[in-house]
Amino acid sequence: MRSLFSPIPLFFVFLWSTGFIVARYGLPYAPPLTFLLLRFLGVLAILLPAVLLLRAPWPKGKVGHVALAGLLLQAGYLSGVWCAIKIGMPAGLSALVVGMQPILTAFAAPLVGERVRPRQWLGLLFGISGVALVVYAKITLLGLSWQAIALAVFALLSITAGTLYQKRFCPQFDLRTGTVIQFAASFAAVLPFALLLEDMGSVQWVPQFFGAWAWSVLALSIGAIFLLFALIRRSDATQVTSLLYLTPPTTALMAWAMFGEVLNGMGIAGMALAVIGVIFVIKQPK
Repeated sequence: MRSLFSPIPLFFVFLWSTGFIVARYGLPYAPPLTFLLLRFLGVLAILLPAVLLLRAPWPKGKVGHVALAGLLLQAGYLSGVWCAIKIGMPAGLSALVVGMQPILTAFAAPLVGERVRPRQWLGLLFGISGVALVVYAKITLLGLSWQAIALAVFALLSITAGTLYQKRFCPQFDLRTGTVIQFAASFAAVLPFALLLEDMGSVQWVPQFFGAWAWSVLALSIGAIFLLFALIRRSDATQVTSLLYLTPPTTALMAWAMFGEVLNGMGIAGMALAVIGVIFVIKQPK
């Protein structure tokens, strides 16, 4: 990852940051797991015919690894975050919890043969400090259930493990067939829980929900995930996950522009600190 300001990392951050905006639009009209099932089905409906038509190659000897990475990156992470928000966790606090991923990834980097340099550790600390400043005004534990906290922590552990697992066991595979495998596995894993815990017939197909669903399928589950996999292929896991420090600041800007949410001086300072932290992490030594 030669430059923070190259198109692929910047576009990835933008797409990834829209996740909480989509949740705000979509969750009032559908239970979280049901929404995710519809999201997974949408991805499969688009990619599976394309894969069969183009005769894209299936990963040989890696299907199990690709599927397990998908369960962690898709089913585990998304279910944890969306269910936590649904039962009352503020989006800002969810972002801060999941924002610990770069730190966890750095500690686990030796497991995938990577080394974190002192300057990168400093950047990681700057990044998490910046994230904390951005969401500080929105954080409150008052009345927050232990279930919501546990779901957010589960999401954090899931996406961290998924990133490291894919980097270690299946960094190279055809993105089209690999994504089909991952979303099919995620659909199969989430379906029993949705049937058991939710009223799947309560979806309201109003324009806001349809727009959130379409964006989550095309921009997030296809666009952002393809970019994430491309970044994992060509960069260290610590460098890739450090980009997620830019998600809460970017989301805060979107919420300010779209919903009129307050953006104070502390939040702006946090954004600057997060950007500096990411630069420290991804800048290559001379």
